Amino acid sequence: MSDIVNKLWGFCHTLRHDGVDYGDYIEQLTYLLFLKMAEERGIDLSQVKVKDARGREDTADCSWASLCEPSGIALTDHYADILRKLREQPGILGAIFTQSVPRFNNPVNLKRLIGMIDEEEWSAMDVDVKGAAFEGLLEKAASEGKKGAGQYFTPRPLIQSICRVMKPDPRGKPDFRIADPACGTGGFLVCAYEWLVAEAKGVFERADARRIKNKTYFGQDLVPRPRRLALMNLFLHGVEPQIHLGDTIYEPDRGERYDCVLTNPPFGTKGANQAPDREDFTIETSNKQLNFVQHVLTVLKPGGRAALVLPDNCLFEGKAGEVFGLIMQDCAVHTVLRLPRGTFTPYSQGVKANVVFLQKGRPTEATWIFDARSNVPGITKKDRPLTDAHFAEFEKCYGKDPNGLSRRADLGETGRFRKFTLSEIKARGYKLDVTWLKDNTLEDSDSLPEPQDLAAEAVTELEAVVDELKEIIALVEREEGGAK
Repeated sequence: MSDIVNKLWGFCHTLRHDGVDYGDYIEQLTYLLFLKMAEERGIDLSQVKVKDARGREDTADCSWASLCEPSGIALTDHYADILRKLREQPGILGAIFTQSVPRFNNPVNLKRLIGMIDEEEWSAMDVDVKGAAFEGLLEKAASEGKKGAGQYFTPRPLIQSICRVMKPDPRGKPDFRIADPACGTGGFLVCAYEWLVAEAKGVFERADARRIKNKTYFGQDLVPRPRRLALMNLFLHGVEPQIHLGDTIYEPDRGERYDCVLTNPPFGTKGANQAPDREDFTIETSNKQLNFVQHVLTVLKPGGRAALVLPDNCLFEGKAGEVFGLIMQDCAVHTVLRLPRGTFTPYSQGVKANVVFLQKGRPTEATWIFDARSNVPGITKKDRPLTDAHFAEFEKCYGKDPNGLSRRADLGETGRFRKFTLSEIKARGYKLDVTWLKDNTLEDSDSLPEPQDLAAEAVTELEAVVDELKEIIALVEREEGGAK
């Protein structure tokens, strides 16, 4: 895949001279990859229903094969026609191609890109091709000083581990709904469906099959391009999800409720002192992740379970104790997984993060913490990539019950898995940044993180302190205003 990404990235430089910027190139690339993969998977787009100028029903050939034949102006005209006809389609096809417009000024460049894509058998690759290409190109852009639209992608080994312990299984449950309120390119939803297919060995009961594919998977994202990729990814898996475009925590609650929430909320804050104005958010804070925690509390059904990826500061900064103190009254925050350093390499190497597992409908009695960070060399993209092996011991300790109710053993002060009672957590102000293992990697010069990673880590922690100071200033200003 890296060779293909390098080839696609090299072509991006060519297109820049033709007036196609990097963001537009990625968008056009995803349209073309979708058409090619649809053909590979037997999805027939050669007889798409359309209406002619007089409103009469007709059909149009929007297939990949139809793009491979023409050249010159005929090619650019046909490509524009395909995008127009697909964005006018009802349902998920129309959603995928919403506002799609061609960006190629030179038909030679379009022909060359079609040829590059046609050389590969994309569906045969053991990766989420469009996601990998999208993320690989964002990574390339980030290495050249661009921000990559602010997306941070959750590594697939981590998502797969979360799915294995959470068991998002809708079979035999007519109203079971799975959601990711910050879905990005759909990684959690795709992996949840792939986990289900593997568990079911690809065979569903007739009563389950249609519901699972049409009424089970839900998402939301703020940015149109990742949302489009999420729709594409799931559609090519045979799933028709409902994925909203909008700001999850700054928009009113839509009243939708879910049985399983799997999510990695975006890092950072929206801006100084911009706490969401939502009645269901009891704790007022501008910290995005803590607001997502409150959102998840709202949208989970009683008995529903969730796994949230949260940076370290969400377990210790000022409002964290208040939020988790509230959550623990209504939810069992039963497990916390401390992730290895560098889990989000290369997008945000300095972020230290965790996965918080909870179930709504019963109070917290104890929280079990698994330390997958101490004495584990930091993750790097080439030499020490994140793999399934990083989570094997955690999954064994977690147990088979997705709600954290399996029988567990405290491994003591020298082990990675410890139990902390509610009274112990309460004594810490409900802050879950608990450590007990001495991390020898921090004393070993060969195992120390790269200087830029240490600097990024320091910046992350300083930003958390700054956010807390801003909230204190805002509180003082409101009180002074009230006193006047």
